Amino acid sequence: MTSTAGTLRVEAAVRRNPYTYMLTDGELTALLADLGRRRAESILRNHTAPEGKAPRGPYPRPAMGFVVLDPTAEAGTAPADAVLGAVTVGDEARRFLPKAAAKAAAHRRLGGDNGTPVHTDPHLLGTGAFRYGHSAEVRGMIVAASSQTTDQDLYEASRLAAELVEELGARHRAYEWSQGETDWLTGTGEIPDVYAEMVSWFPGPAAQERR
Repeated sequence: MTSTAGTLRVEAAVRRNPYTYMLTDGELTALLADLGRRRAESILRNHTAPEGKAPRGPYPRPAMGFVVLDPTAEAGTAPADAVLGAVTVGDEARRFLPKAAAKAAAHRRLGGDNGTPVHTDPHLLGTGAFRYGHSAEVRGMIVAASSQTTDQDLYEASRLAAELVEELGARHRAYEWSQGETDWLTGTGEIPDVYAEMVSWFPGPAAQERR
């Protein structure tokens, strides 16, 4: 999805959608795009602010790349498969996505921001690691950003993460009211196969009677 905010182009895409019980892929993409437009306004304002007016210093570029991880992904999920989606702001933002991805993957693997280990614990990095942070984790939602200074990246990532968490919470509450009392977030009320399979081995009444 492509849109504009001010003079900055915003693009958003979804790789995996863990919220299909309440949001279609298109709706989730539109949500990411909307949050991207909010970040675009902040990026443009901080990039063009008069000297001494930007709270975290002037932003070097009118562009940023964001990578959002799926907070519901299992621990053993491969990095590429753990990506919920990505957002770019500005014409030159696409080239920053791999760096944002590296920050997000390191955050997920290490359990915290990569900005500290790059200075204190290089033994945790390994060949191919990215030598910068920062990324944000808000209530389990990891978002990484790249193109500005580390503090500026962290601020913009934290805002996108916080706003995404709040928006998803609001959508979930609306879903609950539309569905009433339900056991499963499936939209159908049926038991998901993965949980049925976990206990399918347990003897049923027929098996007990044969003993």
